[in-house]
Amino acid sequence: MASNALPTRTAFIERNTKETKIQLHLSIDGGPIDLLPDSTHFPSSTTSSTSTLNHPSPLSLPPIPEQTETTHASQDSPSQQIWIWTGIGFLDHMLHALAKHAGWSLRLRSRGDLAIDDHHTAEDTFLALGTAFSESLGARTGLRRFGTAHAPLDEALSRAVIDLSNRPFFVGVFGFTNEKIGTLSTQMVHHGLQSWSQAAGVTLHVDVLRGDNDHHRAESAFKALAGAVREATERVVGREGEVVSTKGVL
Repeated sequence: MASNALPTRTAFIERNTKETKIQLHLSIDGGPIDLLPDSTHFPSSTTSSTSTLNHPSPLSLPPIPEQTETTHASQDSPSQQIWIWTGIGFLDHMLHALAKHAGWSLRLRSRGDLAIDDHHTAEDTFLALGTAFSESLGARTGLRRFGTAHAPLDEALSRAVIDLSNRPFFVGVFGFTNEKIGTLSTQMVHHGLQSWSQAAGVTLHVDVLRGDNDHHRAESAFKALAGAVREATERVVGREGEVVSTKGVL
């Protein structure tokens, strides 16, 4: 009997700038995904000791773990494979939450100029992830298109609303009271999601409705985004090949 299973929606991205080197493999449908390949900027452990990785030694950047190592932002299950390393621990935590609750499988590693600050690394990571998301969607046909979700985390509550419109726009209200959460600048939560929306080609509104703790406010926001994304990217039976727009195009 022929299989009626739909193809898994995936994308592989390499984004290299003067400030950052990024690799990621995304499957918005979850499931198994390949390890990220060795490259000039991400050599195997057998060659990394002799490579400068395009960074001068004074930066003293921590080594990136092997993808087979369990880290603070990794998991391996029959439905999802997630492994994330940006060098910014709280950013890893947020991207892990996004991938987990959106149902994605995601492998991502970034090497950036963290000796300066977190801006370029966070920004370029979100841009690469947004590009991969857009590529994985393909023609954007047969989808639910709109997604809305609320997510609580203890005292914090957030709402996210997304439209896979191909009309990039972002509005975010977070109400953070501190400049940093861990080593991530709180302003990079807004700027990062703005960058992701631009590269992903989506209209996105994220509002933290209440909360006393900045960690909780941020995490509830990413979890709400995950729920909205999961709903919007759902394939609708009977709408295969249809463009969900009165214009006939997204």
